Amino acid sequence: MEEQTKSQLIPTVIEKTPQGERAFDIYSRLLKERIIFLGSAIDRS
Repeated sequence: MEEQTKSQLIPTVIEKTPQGERAFDIYSRLLKERIIFLGSAIDRS
């Protein structure tokens, strides 16, 4: 894994559950919720 520079900040979200709190980077949280972003159209060919 590449070392991040100070200019690369990745937001963190906190999930609170009865078992406690857990921190996720935003990309892991979106993946957990099955939310994805596409950069181009999907082509079936």
